[in-house]
Amino acid sequence: MASQRGAGRLGLIAGVAFVLGPLLAWLRVVPAIAGFGLFALGGLAALVAGVAGLIRLVRGRPIGAGGALGLVVGFAFVAVAARGRGFPQINDFTTDLADPPAFQQATTLPANVGRDMTYPAAFAPIQRACCSDLHPARLPLPPAEAYARVRGAAGRMPTWKVTREDPAAGTIEAVDTTRLFGFQDDIVIRVRPDGNGASRVDMRSKSRDGRGDLGANAARIRAFVTALERTRGGSPS
Repeated sequence: MASQRGAGRLGLIAGVAFVLGPLLAWLRVVPAIAGFGLFALGGLAALVAGVAGLIRLVRGRPIGAGGALGLVVGFAFVAVAARGRGFPQINDFTTDLADPPAFQQATTLPANVGRDMTYPAAFAPIQRACCSDLHPARLPLPPAEAYARVRGAAGRMPTWKVTREDPAAGTIEAVDTTRLFGFQDDIVIRVRPDGNGASRVDMRSKSRDGRGDLGANAARIRAFVTALERTRGGSPS
């Protein structure tokens, strides 16, 4: 009975933490990483409570509401964690591995002060192996017009905030904030001449937290490049 009560309490606490972490992060009461940590801790605790409850069920014993909650939350946590399988443990992606666009404004933001914002050379072979489809957008427009199109597209991204514009250098920087936890990723876009009056648009997307990113940065680059290529006058590389 004591073990049942212990597993039940653990299941209840795990369920609260599992929900409270994302909620507090969404309300911006705690930093994203703290909310995610509480969420993960709740999920791990739920796994322990869920396994204990499952053993009791197999033995034909009751598990109570806390044990049942532990089972449900544990399964939910495993389902969420399974999404991370197959993604490389890197958090910085670019369309130009030979000459990645460089951050300027991002290096001055409080969250990035003291961090090395250069693209890690060790990430290049990993990106080639997992995401060889990442490519720059090529627009049949002179750089000034291409830049205006890129700026307009960046401004339409619902979760982006443009933080720097430099038409002379052909660069735009932005921060993308995830809706639930509020994780922030830094973005830099670069427009350069591509010959015959055309332009090449390169992009880089880097997470501030974690070793991996569950594919978020690569997906962001794909979405933005596709959006540019689908606009009138754009064409795939």
